[in-house]
Order: sequence, then structure tokens, then C-alpha cells
Amino acid sequence: MSDPGTSQAVKAKSTQGANKYLTFVLGEEQYGIEILKVREIIGVMEITVVPHTPSFIKGVINLRGRVIPIIDLRLKFEMGSRDYDERTCIIVVDVHGGSILVGMVVDSVSEVLNVVAKDIEPPPSFGSRLGDSTSILGMAKVNSEVTILVDVDKVVGKGIDLQFSEH
Repeated sequence: MSDPGTSQAVKAKSTQGANKYLTFVLGEEQYGIEILKVREIIGVMEITVVPHTPSFIKGVINLRGRVIPIIDLRLKFEMGSRDYDERTCIIVVDVHGGSILVGMVVDSVSEVLNVVAKDIEPPPSFGSRLGDSTSILGMAKVNSEVTILVDVDKVVGKGIDLQFSEH
């Protein structure tokens, strides 16, 4: 028979467990994505433009023999474009259960944060730059700052999955 005090302690720990998020910057705001979605972080490389794609899709890159689509998150979030510099990065993420890799261009990558569930507020119900507030997992309160936690699968959307998954 298990100790009731121990099972309550384990239960409390699992509900308050911390998740890790890779944080990055777009403009003046900090965003976070689940670290388990991140495959790698690379510098900006030559991007091949693909005609007849939405403006936020910059094109594709050849990453070690694998062609992956590149999304500019500034354009996806309707923030306006900016010239790429030495801090600009591409975060390569697994989308829709690993069925496709997508590169997301961000202004810079910051750090990996441990965020405890109790420090995450629900997303706002009003509109957002993400175009759809369901793309926001929550608002993490860390060190007196707010980090917007985004759902990569919803940000990328099913359209890109259908367009590029057969490549």
C-alpha cells in the first residue's frame, strides 16, 4: 500500500511541473516555443523563393539534403519586415507530430526557460498579431516579464503541411 502523503506529493509535482521553452525575440516582444518541437537553430542561409506562396513563406532551403519551407514569423504575425542581420536565426521545428520540418526566421534566439504551469496565464481573448489567439498557448510570467508561448503547429497551419509534406 502506498503512502498517501507520497502520492499527493507526486501528484502535486506533476501538476506543477516545469516545461522548457526556447525563447526568441521578434521586435520588442519575447516569444517561446516548446523545446521538444525544436530540431535545431541555424543562421540565415540562401533561401530559394517559391512562386505562388503566401508572403510570409520566404521559400525553401536545402538543409543537408532535405528541402524545408521557411516562414518569416515577422510577416506571419503582421509585424512588417526587417533586414536580416548577424543575430537573425532560423529555428527548425517539427510540425504536426514530426511529419514536416519548418524553418522559422526570428530576430534572435534568447535562452531556454523553465516555466512552471502556475506561472502561465491563459491567452487573451481579444485579437492578437498572431491573427488567431488560438495560436497562443499562454502568457508566461517569468522574472517580471511576459513571454508569449506559441503553438508551433497552429502558427504554421495545415496549409503549409499540405503544400510541402510531399517533398
